[in-house]
Amino acid sequence: MPPIYLDYNATTPVEPQVLEAMQPFLREHFGNPSSAHAYGLTARAALERARAQVAALLGAEPDEIVFTGGGSEASNLAIKGVLFKALEKSAAGDLHVITSTVEHPATLEPCAFLERLGVRVTRLPVDRAGIVDLDALSAALRRPTTLISIMHAQNEVGTLEPIREIADLAHAHGALVHTDAAQSAGKLAVDVDELGVDLLTVAGHKLYAPKGVGALYVRQGLALEPLIHGAGHESGRRAGTENVAYLVALGAACDVARRALPEASQVLRRLRDRLWEQLQAGLGTRIVLNGHPERRLPNTLNASFLGHVGAELLAAVPEIAASTGSACHEGHVPLSPVLAAMNLPADVARGSVRLSLGRFTTETEVDRAAEVLLRRSRPER
Repeated sequence: MPPIYLDYNATTPVEPQVLEAMQPFLREHFGNPSSAHAYGLTARAALERARAQVAALLGAEPDEIVFTGGGSEASNLAIKGVLFKALEKSAAGDLHVITSTVEHPATLEPCAFLERLGVRVTRLPVDRAGIVDLDALSAALRRPTTLISIMHAQNEVGTLEPIREIADLAHAHGALVHTDAAQSAGKLAVDVDELGVDLLTVAGHKLYAPKGVGALYVRQGLALEPLIHGAGHESGRRAGTENVAYLVALGAACDVARRALPEASQVLRRLRDRLWEQLQAGLGTRIVLNGHPERRLPNTLNASFLGHVGAELLAAVPEIAASTGSACHEGHVPLSPVLAAMNLPADVARGSVRLSLGRFTTETEVDRAAEVLLRRSRPER
């Protein structure tokens, strides 16, 4: 039997309905959406239908959606696009970006790149649950700020950040707000107006579309400098002939997700809690929950198995496909940067394992996973 897949935060399988929707655009509907003939018009109509489907999931308008080649590109376009546009009027040293210490590399690395260009970057600390310190944010905003980029849901521990509060603080000081919603879109209701954000990242392969496709929500009226210059596709915001088949897939995946909410969230939460309850009942104080106990993704369980190294534990249970934020290299076990930023003790952080459930996870799989993990992690008598 194949391993029980509990790594949905890393990637998801392609939903059958999504695969069915995209296949005609790999075969007969191959036209370039910029062409004026029938083949192009068919592709263009499909592209705009997909744009409307993505917008509907986010509570946005279709013309606020920019298609990209994935979540990393979307976040790079948001962060660099805002700052490069601001460089038209200001020197790099006058610009300021605020982010956090627990962001995905798709946010941290663009910020580090901008810092090398002279842009000032503030990285906010988080508490033991991984939540951004709002007092530190208020203090950082005393310096004129161009952009704040804080993720909606932390990919490793699942903690949900207070994006609405962050957005209110930011806008009161004239700053723009970007949030990476790659992990939350499709698992929770994500509405750009309720969050109050100006830019928002979506990654297709986190919500049952193929890898290599994504989208960026850009609030109406907000100008970005494109990362890719060319013939002016995506209303001049991202040049390059659109990958119609994959964008149709992204639209279909967003449509499936929108229709499944909020029931899908409730199912995931019930299965996640079932797994945690079994592990806790079997291990007691030898297992520790990481992240916020309530304000987190409904599918994500990050737990530390005390007395174990997470990577070694997973290697010993090939029946389960899951992940951890750190890996063992020649006897050295580096701490996950996220858990280190949360100030977890080293012995707790080293034992962490991320178990992320998804649409196709069953109760039988949850029970079997708990049984296998308990058998391997209990101390030998």
